Amino acid sequence: MRTRTKQWLCVTAAMVVALSGGLAACGGASAGGGGGGGTSSSSSSSSSSSLIPSSVSAQVWQTNADQSKLLAKQSDSPFNLTAASGVVITVDSTQTYQTMVGFGASMTDASAYLIRNRMSASQRDTLMAELFGKDGLDLSFTRLTIGASDFSQTHYTYDDMPAGATDPTLAHFSLAPAKTDVIPAIKQALALNDHMTVMASPWSAPGWMKSTDSLIKGSLNPSAYGPFADYLVRYVTEMKAEGVPIKMLTLQNEPHFEPDSYPGMNVTAASRAAFIGGHLGPKLASAGLDVKILDHDHNWDLAASPTAVLGDPVANPYVAGVAWHCYGGDVSAQSTVHDAYPTKDAYFTECSGGAWAADFGPNFGWQMKNLIIGSTRNWAKGVLMWNLALDESHGPHLGGCGDCRGVVTINSATGDVTRNLEYYALGHVSKFVKPGAVRISSNSSGGLDTVAFKNTDGTIALVLLNSNATATAFSVVSSGSGMGYTLPAGAAATFTWKL
Repeated sequence: MRTRTKQWLCVTAAMVVALSGGLAACGGASAGGGGGGGTSSSSSSSSSSSLIPSSVSAQVWQTNADQSKLLAKQSDSPFNLTAASGVVITVDSTQTYQTMVGFGASMTDASAYLIRNRMSASQRDTLMAELFGKDGLDLSFTRLTIGASDFSQTHYTYDDMPAGATDPTLAHFSLAPAKTDVIPAIKQALALNDHMTVMASPWSAPGWMKSTDSLIKGSLNPSAYGPFADYLVRYVTEMKAEGVPIKMLTLQNEPHFEPDSYPGMNVTAASRAAFIGGHLGPKLASAGLDVKILDHDHNWDLAASPTAVLGDPVANPYVAGVAWHCYGGDVSAQSTVHDAYPTKDAYFTECSGGAWAADFGPNFGWQMKNLIIGSTRNWAKGVLMWNLALDESHGPHLGGCGDCRGVVTINSATGDVTRNLEYYALGHVSKFVKPGAVRISSNSSGGLDTVAFKNTDGTIALVLLNSNATATAFSVVSSGSGMGYTLPAGAAATFTWKL
């Protein structure tokens, strides 16, 4: 994730272009256009076809680029048109694509520490209900770090040994570091949300398994493939015993990056394939654990890496899908890999905002266009931001990113909460698109980027971003009925209805 500053400078410039009517994006073709056949952009036009007015109205929630409205409930919009006009957005629930798991952010050590130690009990309960409760954002997808990341106050794994010592039987394995803050925090989230999916990723194997005998830099020794697989199985097993079911697992966060100030590990595609096919996959199966293995957990510009792992005939049956980050390349890479391996799932598992991307309007627009709309149009079944919460000094952290932003900021002295642009971007989907929803067909036209879903109760949710430099009027047509609406430049809205 550490090309972040350069990437987001590019991102901000690209969003300025997009808001002036263009479709530029960093690292390649414009994001959020295609993905999943039948959802590619179509031309903007007026329609003279007749519509059947309905008594149904869509509920509307809107966020404006100038922050004058922030996920604000608007007056209902009736499906009362007799003919569509302006830009026409057609939502077709008969064309279905992936089934959604959810939306959320990572419960890092830093996030859990702040929630558990820098808030009063009442502040904590209020925030957790707001984030995970059914009357709040209803976040239903989260990610844990297996050991430390840069957003930890110490560097550790669950089986650290003195220099030169090893522990191949994992006699010293202990979840103790997680029991202080992370496990209590995630168990509170699970109690608030009974449809939560938890995934987990290590930033490094224990140092004694690596070429450097350190958590910093290095690669996984082939002789440690067995012990590392046992380590991950042990983690899943013991977390389950603690009441935290891990449903998805990656074997390494950003395996092509070796940071010099916090835990990391280089694991090539060939090494990952050998590890998954020869060790982790069989051991998870033997243990009877219902855990999906996701490969990659790295950027869009490295699509050849998961493609190589999926191309390995031994590893392939054990790999359920591919996890993606935003810090390089273009979101369309998700569809490139999906098209090559259509039975494998896609998940978007990390992106962070920060002090380098402070302007609300263009950066909210970029996240809506590329992460909320773009990643799901390109087959993502779940979308995760990075830190759920950080403090006013962008921490706590040890090494790594010194100016990252959480979904919320918790004041470490008062416990007061600031809701950041990531909060509103996530809220535009998490409140309205529930686990089990299917993505359905919608077109993106005339500077309007869209994605649509149908929930298991039959309600439809349409998420729409106006990427134009001016307010844009449009019609939404669904099941032969239509409604009209106008969004300001850079604004996003979520519409929900049941026809």
